[in-house]
Amino acid sequence: MIGLAYKTLHMQTLEGHLLGAADIRIAIVVSRFNEVVGKGLLDGAVDALVRHGIPDGNLTVVKVPGAYEIPLAAQELAKTGRYQGIVCLGAVIRGSTAHFDYVAGPMASGIANVSLATSVPIAFGVLTTDTLEQAVDRAGAKSGNKGSDAALSTLEMIDLLRKIK
Repeated sequence: MIGLAYKTLHMQTLEGHLLGAADIRIAIVVSRFNEVVGKGLLDGAVDALVRHGIPDGNLTVVKVPGAYEIPLAAQELAKTGRYQGIVCLGAVIRGSTAHFDYVAGPMASGIANVSLATSVPIAFGVLTTDTLEQAVDRAGAKSGNKGSDAALSTLEMIDLLRKIK
């Protein structure tokens, strides 16, 4: 009964699609700390964007010292108005100190706040793992590439926001 009622409604559904276009410019902010992980994530993101039609000349890579610095760089990039989307990449790996707790939460909140304040789609591709092995696995080894996933999420959100506007 519920399914039937749903089918009889005349609602509009908006959904983003993975459409690349020559007019889309993407900034990729990547942390140099845990560089082996960041490089894998960056390679995955660039590959995904180029495969989906974004010219490599429309990509700007910004390297920051660590994950904590990612939100500030993303904010300044968003404020320029030159980029339709931003992909944030890096890794915060839990260690034997409280450093993880002081970095991971504020960094994640900062990225979300920048996206909300600027209406620029910003994808969260920063790994928060317990071990380096887990991070490497998610940066292109055993568990896919979260950099690629974040890049595709950015494209989908760019398309969705264009449809909403």
